[in-house]
Amino acid sequence: MTEQNPATAVAKPRLSRSSTDKMIGGVCGGIAEHTDLDPTLVRVLAVLALCVGFPGVIVGYVVAWAIMPKR
Repeated sequence: MTEQNPATAVAKPRLSRSSTDKMIGGVCGGIAEHTDLDPTLVRVLAVLALCVGFPGVIVGYVVAWAIMPKR
């Protein structure tokens, strides 16, 4: 097992809404920044989830928008 040196370890950004990469509320942009994914991929996955489970995804997005801090 390899141990990381704390001096060289890169801290992950806190999960928060993006203020620079947003279309509606910045939730997908914030998730993309936190997980190191492309924001477009996160948005496409959100739209696909919206097509499959409409009410739950809308409620989940609104809840995330309300509780995620804005950066």
